[in-house]
Amino acid sequence: MTNETRAASASRRKYIRLTLVEVIALVVVVSALTVTVYRERLRPHFFFSEGPLAELVPLQKGGSRSSMGVEEWIVRDYFQDRRNGVFLDVGANHYQDRNNTYFLETGLGWSGIAVDALEEFAADYKLHRPRTRYVAMFASDVADSRVQFFVPDNNLIASGSKEFTSRYGAPGQPREVPTTTLTSVLDQAGISNIDYLSMDIELAEPKALAGFDIDRYKPELVCIEAHPEVRQQILEYFARHEYVLVGKYLRVDPHNLHFEPLR
Repeated sequence: MTNETRAASASRRKYIRLTLVEVIALVVVVSALTVTVYRERLRPHFFFSEGPLAELVPLQKGGSRSSMGVEEWIVRDYFQDRRNGVFLDVGANHYQDRNNTYFLETGLGWSGIAVDALEEFAADYKLHRPRTRYVAMFASDVADSRVQFFVPDNNLIASGSKEFTSRYGAPGQPREVPTTTLTSVLDQAGISNIDYLSMDIELAEPKALAGFDIDRYKPELVCIEAHPEVRQQILEYFARHEYVLVGKYLRVDPHNLHFEPLR
């Protein structure tokens, strides 16, 4: 091989390496844009025409969404806007903002129970959500106890884990709150079955599920937030109780898992 040939070959290799670097950089940029879209929580008038997000198109509904992400579209799609159902909303927070069941009650006539450890939300539920019974307690595996709860100033990412709230830059103020089990709440309300279970309680999901007799109440659809720390426990719980993931929602909702009973 002549010196000129070697030089040309080296130049080609250098060119290929630079091209690969550019491709990798492009992938990083595209990935960052995708994350940004998800962080924007998929605003209601943002339409997608290709790729995995195209699956959102048939789920989109007119008007604004109350849920933080696409949870409201999913529950409406699953039940095909069925009227007069019953829900259990655990970690309900504000009566409307970032709420998965607001539209079910106000638009479709559903009723149910909202469980949240923050008692300051109770008055607005009584005023604006007359078909919802608000229970200001911490859902756990034991009733009639107390736990420490960390509450940031904005009340959005409250949790029983200070490490978890600190992750979002707001460790919050500690307060003691009473505990209950979801089975106790449903028994006291005289509810024998529920159609929809929504649960978003920032790493406390496994304990809340341990205090819930799912075989007795058999919700048709479950929407549950699944952070990596507790995801495997959640998957194992639903597998034990013969629930399966609803595949059509896996890619459109990166924050939650959606389960239905095994048919």
